[in-house]
Amino acid sequence: MSETILEIEGLTKTYPGGLKALDNVDLSIRKGEIFALLGPNGAGKTTLIGAVCGLVRPSAGTMRVFGEDLATNWRAARARIGLVPQELSTDMFEQVDRAVAYSRGLFGLRSDPARIEEILRSLSLWDKRKEQIRALSGGMKRRVLIAKALAHEPDLLFLDEPTAGVDVELRRDMWKLIGAMRERGVTIILTTHYIEEAEEMADRVGVIRQGRILMVDDKSALMSRLGRTEAIISLVEPLAELPASVAALPVTLTQDGRQICYRGGDGSGKGKAEVAALTKALTHAGIDFDGIDIHESSLEDIFVDLVEEREAGAA
Repeated sequence: MSETILEIEGLTKTYPGGLKALDNVDLSIRKGEIFALLGPNGAGKTTLIGAVCGLVRPSAGTMRVFGEDLATNWRAARARIGLVPQELSTDMFEQVDRAVAYSRGLFGLRSDPARIEEILRSLSLWDKRKEQIRALSGGMKRRVLIAKALAHEPDLLFLDEPTAGVDVELRRDMWKLIGAMRERGVTIILTTHYIEEAEEMADRVGVIRQGRILMVDDKSALMSRLGRTEAIISLVEPLAELPASVAALPVTLTQDGRQICYRGGDGSGKGKAEVAALTKALTHAGIDFDGIDIHESSLEDIFVDLVEEREAGAA
């Protein structure tokens, strides 16, 4: 099993006025993994990142990073952590290369122009290095934030909505960059509204809602355990009711009897087998159909189901 480099236990943050942004959060992050933290707006994602990065003072709980207790030895641990914040918080009149070099110096590292050039080239910023940050597009400004976070060569990198407000091409480039960082051994924790990013890159996924972690699991295990198969079968002639051989499956009759909707399986292939059995049962019963649309659950479907289920249970 991989080494644990971040261990959070009982982390709680209550703001003046009683708002509980984090509620007894437990979380372990493994060395070298990409961990995606998913949750709706206001779920506590940014507060959690802020607590580890020293931007938010917790109300209770403990955090250990690289074996260091953040409450007693924050400075040593923080030097190995990088943060790409959600907001564009940097000096807009600063020159790109100087801003990145300055971020490296803040952590006491010696000047290394070759390393700065490598970072800027990897982010397609080299040609923009002498421009003021304010002159860049939104996507390029986001890249500058990533370059600043990488300047001191962190072992643990937080990406808070790293591709918010950038176009699809830039988003794909950033995915490639994140993959390259992982290959160099950097551990990455990202929050995102684009759940396709988590599905594309993450090794493990955590779901947070109202400051509480609902679930943490390997992405493949999560999709296997909670995944579903959906199939819509369009009938040539409407049915008043389903024959017994078909009704035994997890199906419903919709669209005034013109469609049969199947929803079942568990992400392991059971759903596809049941859809095949359904079509055989329809044929055997002499029921003609002229269309079938099969959909396998994405990570986004699972996320939405999880959040809505907990919201319904809390209502």
